[in-house]
Amino acid sequence: MTYSEENYLKAIYHLSQLQKKGVSTNAIAKLIDSKASSVTDMIKKLADKNLVFYERYQGVSLTTQGVYAAKMLVRKHRLWEVFLVETLDFSWDEVHEIAEELEHIKSEKLINKLDSFLGYPSVDPHGDPIPDAQGMIKNVEKKLLSDAEILEKTICIGVKDSSPSFLKYLDKNVYYDIIGSGKPILILNGIMMSTMSWEPFVKTLSIQNTLIRVDFLDRLDGVILLILSRLYRRA
Repeated sequence: MTYSEENYLKAIYHLSQLQKKGVSTNAIAKLIDSKASSVTDMIKKLADKNLVFYERYQGVSLTTQGVYAAKMLVRKHRLWEVFLVETLDFSWDEVHEIAEELEHIKSEKLINKLDSFLGYPSVDPHGDPIPDAQGMIKNVEKKLLSDAEILEKTICIGVKDSSPSFLKYLDKNVYYDIIGSGKPILILNGIMMSTMSWEPFVKTLSIQNTLIRVDFLDRLDGVILLILSRLYRRA
């Protein structure tokens, strides 16, 4: 496949995770910033390669072969993100664009060795699951942190919004502090959000895998609630 074909395939895969029925060509065009006519032409090429099904007015869906190919692209992308953060000390807001280029490397042997080198990670720096070499994904049930009950203890496992601007905002405004009790405290915009022990997943100031207790959720301002609505917790 060409780089362009791979990008389309991955776009269809991501969109298909958000809806059960076929993906519209308009949705694909919007995601990859292309014209609808160009999308239609590409869909025909992918259909000829048995990677997608396309029926007018019914949308686009991936074939079994297409799903596997898309998952392998996602696998490479997310493994490279882990490598860039954990090994090369990139910040989590920098790695997406670089991984977009690295994911097109064709060597299966390289990716499998990379997976082994990293210790077979199950999630990327943003909390998204990484498919294994067979395309299997270990999904974790998750809910938005903003839906947590008052005083509920839960695990923050990733971000819903992985845009560079939001990730930079978290790095700037979310930090850990150790108070007299010796327990880490998560501070968000100066408001104490949680107590309990924490297990940082990466070297950056992400709050993935942090055991937290949300206190006084009903008293938090709109900005804090908006932030919490962009973070995932373990269900």
